[in-house]
Amino acid sequence: MRIEEDIKLDYADVLFRPKRSTLSSRKDVALERTYKFKYSNHQWTGVPIIAANMDGVGELEVAKNLAKFKIMTCLTKQHNIKLIKRNSSIKEIFSHLALSTGTSDKDYKRLNEILKEFSFFEFICIDIANGYSDHFSKFVRSVREKYPTKTIIAGNVVTADMTQELVMSGADIVKVGIGPGSVCTTRIQTGVGYPQLSAVIECADAAHGLGAHIIADGGCTCPGDVAKAFGGGADFVMLGGMFAGHEEGGGKKIKKNGSKFIEFYGSSSDTALDKHYGGLSDYRSSEGKKVQVKYRGKIKDTVLNILGGIRSSCTYVGAPSLKQLSKCTTFIRVNQQYNDTFE
Repeated sequence: MRIEEDIKLDYADVLFRPKRSTLSSRKDVALERTYKFKYSNHQWTGVPIIAANMDGVGELEVAKNLAKFKIMTCLTKQHNIKLIKRNSSIKEIFSHLALSTGTSDKDYKRLNEILKEFSFFEFICIDIANGYSDHFSKFVRSVREKYPTKTIIAGNVVTADMTQELVMSGADIVKVGIGPGSVCTTRIQTGVGYPQLSAVIECADAAHGLGAHIIADGGCTCPGDVAKAFGGGADFVMLGGMFAGHEEGGGKKIKKNGSKFIEFYGSSSDTALDKHYGGLSDYRSSEGKKVQVKYRGKIKDTVLNILGGIRSSCTYVGAPSLKQLSKCTTFIRVNQQYNDTFE
């Protein structure tokens, strides 16, 4: 047993330090990024925010609307050939879509079937809760060998050493985050995790040193957190709860006290396991919860609010573009982010 006593930080533990700026307006900030990926050599341009592959978020209707802003969507693992075929317009937004897969034989078969039928998909997201198993690295390597021109996202991990391991196994992009999500209970159930901002900073450093990229996955509660993730070195930021509760995500609407709510739940929750996998196996416990999110209408307004917040962050620190934000970032540690007297 050992204890690391270095300070590790979450988004709520810091604020940007403002700096002089030559920008005259938020509208002058460029949010699009262009990335070329390590193994696939694929070049992608867009706003590097990704809707998480969660029920009610990683849906095709959400993807169609986010693609208008050049934002990506990671589809849920339940998107099969039949569901994709029913959406004839999918080919128009393929560059802003990622296919999700687990690591079971059934998952691998489904992935191969989809890519055989729809070869235009460019992104594969190999997604499991615990990316530290030897089996996971081997699976990433096997997918890389079979699909050398696809851009592979792999995760989740939170440390530099495993980020490097996944990159060396064939991942173009490593997904970073264990436990910070709004409907994730991994930290309570297992005692495992890592403060998200520190995880992003350390994993970004490791990935960039090898010519790869990272996604900051989870922990964002407001536009300022998204900006902090980019300031900490994230190439992409994945959002679940912030994109939940919208009309485009579908889901069951519940009326309560004169207001509308939509159910939102973690991918490892009892609700998700019952819905997709026939229930909770007797050898494991649930690591997610179900909540009722207030119905938020169309997703467009939420997107504009997030993008506006990021632009404003950039103007405060003198960054003319999202690309420059991390270079202009100085974080200061705080005990309180904002005054919540009238919450």
